[in-house]
Amino acid sequence: VQLQASGGGLVQPGGSLRLSCVASVASFSTYTVSWFRQAPGKEREFVSAMKRNNNRPLYADSVKGRFTMSRDNAKNTVYLQMNSLKPEDTAVYYCAVDRQVITSSLSSAVSYDYWGQGTQVTVSS
Repeated sequence: VQLQASGGGLVQPGGSLRLSCVASVASFSTYTVSWFRQAPGKEREFVSAMKRNNNRPLYADSVKGRFTMSRDNAKNTVYLQMNSLKPEDTAVYYCAVDRQVITSSLSSAVSYDYWGQGTQVTVSS
């Protein structure tokens, strides 16, 4: 399984970015997909996750109402639309997937075996 994340960059506070993550894997629709982020000097933290049946995504409280996660199984791609960005959103963003993730563990990084390389998001004026 290979994951390629893209779409990061430098944006001013209040701006928007859309991250993409393409998965090189068969039967992508059977995978739970997620986004995590890691700021300098901090632990990796959960951002959002979506189970394989495309149920309503789970979001961290810090991004709820500002970020929207979606997936296109035909393109093996998961997206993270980020609006109203704040300086505290600055981090390297990682996509991660796994086939066997129980609902109660969606926000736990150890639930995911496959990770992308990360894409840098910097929110600064």
